[in-house]
Amino acid sequence: MSPSQAGAGTETPDGPLTIAQLAALAGVSTATVSKVVNGRSDVSAATRDQIEELIRTRGYRRQRRPAKSAALIDVLFHELRSSYVMEILNGIREVARAHRIGVVVSELAGRRVPGGDWIEDVLARRPLGVVSVYAGLAPDQCDRLYSRDVPLVQLDPTGDPEHDAPSVGAGNWSGGLSAARHLAALGHRRIGVVSGPENMEAARARLDGFRSALDLAGVEADPGLVRPGDFSIETGRVHALDLLRLDEPPTAVFACNDSSAVGVYHAAAQLGVRIPEDLSVVGFDDLPMAKWMIPPLTTVRQPLKEMGAAAARMIVRLAEGGALPQQRVELATELVVRDSTAPPRGR
Repeated sequence: MSPSQAGAGTETPDGPLTIAQLAALAGVSTATVSKVVNGRSDVSAATRDQIEELIRTRGYRRQRRPAKSAALIDVLFHELRSSYVMEILNGIREVARAHRIGVVVSELAGRRVPGGDWIEDVLARRPLGVVSVYAGLAPDQCDRLYSRDVPLVQLDPTGDPEHDAPSVGAGNWSGGLSAARHLAALGHRRIGVVSGPENMEAARARLDGFRSALDLAGVEADPGLVRPGDFSIETGRVHALDLLRLDEPPTAVFACNDSSAVGVYHAAAQLGVRIPEDLSVVGFDDLPMAKWMIPPLTTVRQPLKEMGAAAARMIVRLAEGGALPQQRVELATELVVRDSTAPPRGR
Protein backbone atom coordinates (compact mmCIF):
# COMPACT_ATOMS: atom_id res chain seq x y z
CA MET A 1 0.00 0.00 0.00
CA SER A 2 1.40 3.41 -0.93
CA PRO A 3 1.38 6.38 1.49
CA SER A 4 -1.26 8.11 -0.65
CA GLN A 5 -3.51 5.02 -0.59
CA ALA A 6 -3.04 4.55 3.14
CA GLY A 7 -3.98 8.15 3.78
CA ALA A 8 -7.05 8.24 1.52
CA GLY A 9 -9.88 9.93 3.39
CA THR A 10 -7.63 10.85 6.33
CA GLU A 11 -7.34 14.56 7.05
CA THR A 12 -3.92 15.64 8.30
CA PRO A 13 -2.48 19.13 8.79
CA ASP A 14 0.32 20.61 6.77
CA GLY A 15 3.80 20.23 8.22
CA PRO A 16 5.42 17.47 10.28
CA LEU A 17 3.17 14.76 11.68
CA THR A 18 2.83 13.19 15.10
CA ILE A 19 3.08 9.45 15.68
CA ALA A 20 -0.72 9.20 15.79
CA GLN A 21 -1.09 11.01 12.46
CA LEU A 22 1.59 8.84 10.85
CA ALA A 23 -0.20 5.73 12.13
CA ALA A 24 -3.50 6.90 10.68
CA LEU A 25 -1.92 7.57 7.28
CA ALA A 26 -0.09 4.23 7.22
CA GLY A 27 -3.05 2.24 8.50
CA VAL A 28 -1.03 0.76 11.37
CA SER A 29 -0.99 1.13 15.15
CA THR A 30 0.78 3.95 16.96
CA ALA A 31 2.90 1.26 18.64
CA THR A 32 4.18 0.15 15.21
CA VAL A 33 5.08 3.70 14.22
CA SER A 34 6.76 4.22 17.58
CA LYS A 35 8.90 1.12 17.00
CA VAL A 36 10.06 2.46 13.63
CA VAL A 37 10.72 5.95 14.99
CA ASN A 38 12.76 4.53 17.85
CA GLY A 39 14.81 2.11 15.75
CA ARG A 40 13.20 -1.12 16.92
CA SER A 41 13.84 -4.12 14.68
CA ASP A 42 10.59 -6.06 15.27
CA VAL A 43 8.71 -4.48 12.34
CA SER A 44 8.39 -5.99 8.87
CA ALA A 45 10.58 -4.50 6.16
CA ALA A 46 7.57 -3.49 4.04
CA THR A 47 5.86 -1.69 6.93
CA ARG A 48 9.10 -0.01 7.95
CA ASP A 49 9.70 1.24 4.41
CA GLN A 50 6.13 2.58 4.21
CA ILE A 51 6.46 4.51 7.46
CA GLU A 52 9.95 5.79 6.61
CA GLU A 53 8.62 7.09 3.29
CA LEU A 54 5.85 8.96 5.11
CA ILE A 55 8.37 10.45 7.53
CA ARG A 56 10.63 11.46 4.65
CA THR A 57 7.89 13.13 2.63
CA ARG A 58 5.68 14.57 5.38
CA GLY A 59 8.09 14.95 8.30
CA TYR A 60 7.88 13.81 11.89
CA ARG A 61 7.05 16.09 14.82
CA ARG A 62 8.86 14.67 17.81
CA GLN A 63 7.17 15.19 21.16
CA ARG A 64 9.09 17.06 23.84
CA ARG A 65 12.13 15.01 24.87
CA PRO A 66 11.38 13.17 28.12
CA ALA A 67 13.22 14.73 31.06
CA LYS A 68 14.71 11.37 32.06
CA SER A 69 16.07 10.48 28.61
CA ALA A 70 19.72 9.50 28.69
CA ALA A 71 21.93 12.34 27.46
CA LEU A 72 24.36 10.85 24.95
CA ILE A 73 26.56 11.86 22.04
CA ASP A 74 27.05 9.11 19.48
CA VAL A 75 30.51 9.25 17.88
CA LEU A 76 31.15 7.30 14.68
CA PHE A 77 34.72 6.49 13.57
CA HIS A 78 35.74 4.61 10.45
CA GLU A 79 38.30 2.78 12.63
CA LEU A 80 39.74 3.02 16.14
CA ARG A 81 43.35 1.99 15.76
CA SER A 82 45.22 5.30 15.80
CA SER A 83 46.04 7.99 18.36
CA TYR A 84 44.23 10.37 15.96
CA VAL A 85 41.04 8.83 17.35
CA MET A 86 42.06 9.31 20.98
CA GLU A 87 42.92 12.97 20.49
CA ILE A 88 39.48 13.66 19.01
CA LEU A 89 37.73 11.59 21.69
CA ASN A 90 39.57 13.48 24.43
CA GLY A 91 38.11 16.73 23.11
CA ILE A 92 34.58 15.31 22.83
CA ARG A 93 34.75 13.79 26.32
CA GLU A 94 35.97 17.02 27.85
CA VAL A 95 32.86 18.86 26.65
CA ALA A 96 30.62 15.88 27.48
CA ARG A 97 31.85 15.76 31.07
CA ALA A 98 31.22 19.47 31.51
CA HIS A 99 27.60 18.94 30.45
CA ARG A 100 27.12 15.58 32.23
CA ILE A 101 26.67 13.79 28.90
CA GLY A 102 27.72 10.24 28.06
CA VAL A 103 29.64 9.26 24.93
CA VAL A 104 28.93 6.18 22.82
CA VAL A 105 31.58 5.16 20.28
CA SER A 106 30.90 3.12 17.12
CA GLU A 107 33.49 1.84 14.64
CA LEU A 108 33.17 0.86 10.98
CA ALA A 109 36.24 -1.42 10.82
CA GLY A 110 37.76 0.69 8.04
CA ARG A 111 34.56 1.18 6.02
CA ARG A 112 33.44 4.69 5.15
CA VAL A 113 29.63 4.19 5.38
CA PRO A 114 27.87 2.41 8.28
CA GLY A 115 25.52 -0.49 7.75
CA GLY A 116 21.83 -0.57 8.55
CA ASP A 117 22.35 -1.94 12.06
CA TRP A 118 24.17 1.22 13.10
CA ILE A 119 21.28 3.57 12.35
CA GLU A 120 18.84 1.24 14.11
CA ASP A 121 21.04 1.27 17.23
CA VAL A 122 21.34 5.06 17.14
CA LEU A 123 17.60 5.59 16.82
CA ALA A 124 17.01 3.18 19.69
CA ARG A 125 19.40 5.19 21.91
CA ARG A 126 17.90 8.55 20.87
CA PRO A 127 21.11 10.52 21.50
CA LEU A 128 21.43 14.27 21.69
CA GLY A 129 23.32 14.07 18.41
CA VAL A 130 25.82 12.21 16.24
CA VAL A 131 29.43 13.19 15.47
CA SER A 132 30.67 11.40 12.34
CA VAL A 133 34.49 11.39 12.10
CA TYR A 134 36.10 10.80 8.70
CA ALA A 135 33.09 8.73 7.69
CA GLY A 136 30.06 9.36 5.51
CA LEU A 137 26.43 8.44 6.00
CA ALA A 138 24.11 7.09 3.33
CA PRO A 139 21.40 9.59 2.30
CA ASP A 140 18.63 7.50 3.86
CA GLN A 141 20.56 7.36 7.14
CA CYS A 142 20.81 11.16 7.15
CA ASP A 143 17.09 11.36 6.38
CA ARG A 144 16.27 9.17 9.35
CA LEU A 145 18.42 11.21 11.74
CA TYR A 146 16.94 14.51 10.59
CA SER A 147 13.38 13.22 10.63
CA ARG A 148 13.89 12.32 14.30
CA ASP A 149 15.49 15.68 15.06
CA VAL A 150 18.86 14.08 15.87
CA PRO A 151 21.58 16.62 14.94
CA LEU A 152 24.53 15.42 12.86
CA VAL A 153 27.95 17.10 12.94
CA GLN A 154 30.69 15.88 10.62
CA LEU A 155 34.35 16.07 11.60
CA ASP A 156 36.86 15.84 8.75
CA PRO A 157 34.13 14.83 6.29
CA THR A 158 35.27 12.69 3.38
CA GLY A 159 33.50 15.01 0.94
CA ASP A 160 30.80 17.67 0.95
CA PRO A 161 28.83 17.39 4.22
CA GLU A 162 25.50 15.59 3.76
CA HIS A 163 22.29 17.61 4.11
CA ASP A 164 24.34 20.75 4.67
CA ALA A 165 25.34 19.23 8.01
CA PRO A 166 27.52 21.37 10.24
CA SER A 167 31.15 20.34 10.01
CA VAL A 168 34.47 20.81 11.77
CA GLY A 169 37.85 20.66 10.10
CA ALA A 170 41.32 22.14 10.07
CA GLY A 171 43.24 24.42 7.72
CA ASN A 172 44.44 21.55 5.57
CA TRP A 173 45.29 23.69 2.54
CA SER A 174 47.32 26.15 4.61
CA GLY A 175 48.98 23.23 6.39
CA GLY A 176 50.17 21.75 3.11
CA LEU A 177 51.30 25.21 2.09
CA SER A 178 53.44 25.62 5.21
CA ALA A 179 55.05 22.20 4.74
CA ALA A 180 56.12 23.02 1.18
CA ARG A 181 57.34 26.49 2.10
CA HIS A 182 59.54 25.01 4.82
CA LEU A 183 61.13 22.43 2.53
CA ALA A 184 61.59 24.92 -0.32
CA ALA A 185 63.21 27.42 2.06
CA LEU A 186 65.70 24.74 3.12
CA GLY A 187 66.68 24.36 -0.53
CA HIS A 188 64.83 21.17 -1.49
CA ARG A 189 63.74 21.03 -5.11
CA ARG A 190 63.04 17.35 -5.64
CA ILE A 191 60.30 16.56 -3.13
CA GLY A 192 58.27 13.37 -2.93
CA VAL A 193 54.72 13.19 -1.56
CA VAL A 194 52.82 10.33 0.05
CA SER A 195 49.28 11.71 -0.16
CA GLY A 196 46.05 10.65 1.53
CA PRO A 197 42.89 9.01 0.14
CA GLU A 198 41.80 10.73 -3.06
CA ASN A 199 38.14 10.69 -1.96
CA MET A 200 38.91 12.64 1.20
CA GLU A 201 38.51 16.40 0.99
CA ALA A 202 41.13 17.07 3.69
CA ALA A 203 43.74 14.96 1.90
CA ARG A 204 43.13 16.73 -1.40
CA ALA A 205 43.40 20.12 0.30
CA ARG A 206 46.77 19.24 1.84
CA LEU A 207 48.15 18.21 -1.53
CA ASP A 208 46.70 21.28 -3.27
CA GLY A 209 48.21 23.62 -0.68
CA PHE A 210 51.56 21.89 -1.00
CA ARG A 211 51.57 22.24 -4.78
CA SER A 212 50.54 25.89 -4.57
CA ALA A 213 53.45 26.73 -2.28
CA LEU A 214 55.94 25.01 -4.60
CA ASP A 215 54.56 26.97 -7.52
CA LEU A 216 54.86 30.25 -5.61
CA ALA A 217 58.45 29.35 -4.69
CA GLY A 218 59.31 28.63 -8.33
CA VAL A 219 59.79 24.92 -7.64
CA GLU A 220 58.42 22.62 -10.33
CA ALA A 221 56.25 19.92 -8.77
CA ASP A 222 57.06 16.56 -10.35
CA PRO A 223 53.87 14.45 -10.60
CA GLY A 224 56.11 11.38 -10.87
CA LEU A 225 57.09 11.91 -7.23
CA VAL A 226 53.52 11.78 -5.88
CA ARG A 227 52.21 8.48 -4.51
CA PRO A 228 48.53 8.08 -3.54
CA GLY A 229 48.36 6.76 0.01
CA ASP A 230 45.72 5.76 2.51
CA PHE A 231 47.14 7.29 5.70
CA SER A 232 48.56 3.95 6.91
CA ILE A 233 52.09 3.15 8.10
CA GLU A 234 52.46 0.23 5.70
CA THR A 235 51.44 2.22 2.62
CA GLY A 236 53.79 5.01 3.66
CA ARG A 237 56.60 2.47 3.88
CA VAL A 238 55.84 0.90 0.50
CA HIS A 239 55.60 4.23 -1.30
CA ALA A 240 58.74 5.59 0.36
CA LEU A 241 60.69 2.49 -0.69
CA ASP A 242 59.54 3.10 -4.25
CA LEU A 243 60.55 6.76 -4.14
CA LEU A 244 63.93 6.14 -2.52
CA ARG A 245 64.82 3.45 -5.07
CA LEU A 246 64.42 5.83 -8.01
CA ASP A 247 67.54 6.61 -10.05
CA GLU A 248 67.16 10.17 -8.83
CA PRO A 249 65.41 9.88 -5.44
CA PRO A 250 63.82 12.88 -3.72
CA THR A 251 65.80 14.77 -1.09
CA ALA A 252 62.62 15.30 0.96
CA VAL A 253 59.23 13.64 1.43
CA PHE A 254 55.98 15.24 2.56
CA ALA A 255 53.87 12.54 4.22
CA CYS A 256 50.29 13.79 4.42
CA ASN A 257 49.78 12.31 7.88
CA ASP A 258 52.03 11.20 10.72
CA SER A 259 51.29 7.50 10.26
CA SER A 260 52.55 7.69 6.67
CA ALA A 261 55.62 9.51 7.99
CA VAL A 262 56.34 6.56 10.30
CA GLY A 263 56.28 4.38 7.19
CA VAL A 264 58.78 6.72 5.50
CA TYR A 265 61.09 6.39 8.52
CA HIS A 266 60.90 2.58 8.28
CA ALA A 267 61.71 2.64 4.56
CA ALA A 268 64.67 4.97 5.13
CA ALA A 269 66.05 2.70 7.86
CA GLN A 270 65.61 -0.35 5.63
CA LEU A 271 67.65 1.28 2.85
CA GLY A 272 70.25 2.91 5.09
CA VAL A 273 69.02 6.42 4.29
CA ARG A 274 69.67 8.87 7.14
CA ILE A 275 67.09 11.39 8.32
CA PRO A 276 67.65 14.32 7.94
CA GLU A 277 71.17 14.03 6.49
CA ASP A 278 70.05 12.19 3.35
CA LEU A 279 66.29 12.74 3.47
CA SER A 280 64.07 15.36 5.09
CA VAL A 281 60.60 14.27 6.21
CA VAL A 282 57.54 16.36 7.08
CA GLY A 283 54.34 14.82 8.45
CA PHE A 284 50.86 16.12 9.21
CA ASP A 285 48.83 15.87 12.47
CA ASP A 286 51.42 16.27 15.25
CA LEU A 287 50.22 13.17 17.06
CA PRO A 288 51.84 12.56 20.46
CA MET A 289 54.26 10.04 18.92
CA ALA A 290 55.76 12.68 16.57
CA LYS A 291 58.05 14.21 19.17
CA TRP A 292 59.29 10.76 20.25
CA MET A 293 60.29 9.55 16.80
CA ILE A 294 64.03 9.36 16.08
CA PRO A 295 64.71 12.01 15.01
CA PRO A 296 61.66 13.97 16.27
CA LEU A 297 59.33 14.63 13.36
CA THR A 298 58.75 18.02 11.75
CA THR A 299 55.01 18.05 11.16
CA VAL A 300 51.93 20.22 10.68
CA ARG A 301 49.94 20.38 13.90
CA GLN A 302 46.26 19.65 13.39
CA PRO A 303 44.32 20.62 16.56
CA LEU A 304 42.50 17.30 16.87
CA LYS A 305 41.42 17.65 20.50
CA GLU A 306 40.07 21.13 19.83
CA MET A 307 38.24 19.83 16.75
CA GLY A 308 36.53 17.14 18.82
CA ALA A 309 35.55 19.69 21.45
CA ALA A 310 34.14 22.05 18.80
CA ALA A 311 31.99 19.25 17.32
CA ALA A 312 30.65 18.32 20.76
CA ARG A 313 29.79 21.94 21.56
CA MET A 314 27.86 22.16 18.28
CA ILE A 315 25.84 19.06 19.23
CA VAL A 316 25.04 20.49 22.67
CA ARG A 317 23.91 23.79 21.19
CA LEU A 318 21.75 22.15 18.54
CA ALA A 319 20.20 19.75 21.07
CA GLU A 320 19.23 22.74 23.20
CA GLY A 321 17.44 24.23 20.22
CA GLY A 322 19.99 26.95 19.58
CA ALA A 323 21.28 28.13 16.21
CA LEU A 324 24.93 27.77 15.24
CA PRO A 325 26.83 30.98 14.47
CA GLN A 326 28.41 29.19 11.50
CA GLN A 327 27.90 25.85 9.75
CA ARG A 328 31.60 25.24 9.11
CA VAL A 329 34.25 25.57 11.82
CA GLU A 330 37.81 25.47 10.53
CA LEU A 331 40.65 25.57 13.05
CA ALA A 332 44.14 26.74 12.19
CA THR A 333 47.07 24.40 11.57
CA GLU A 334 50.67 25.18 12.52
CA LEU A 335 54.02 23.88 11.31
CA VAL A 336 56.05 22.39 14.18
CA VAL A 337 59.72 22.26 13.19
CA ARG A 338 61.79 19.51 14.81
CA ASP A 339 64.84 17.52 13.74
CA SER A 340 63.62 15.57 10.70
CA THR A 341 64.28 18.39 8.23
CA ALA A 342 67.54 20.00 7.10
CA PRO A 343 69.03 21.48 3.92
CA PRO A 344 69.81 18.87 1.26
CA ARG A 345 73.39 17.62 1.05
CA GLY A 346 75.66 20.00 -0.81
CA ARG A 347 73.98 23.18 0.40
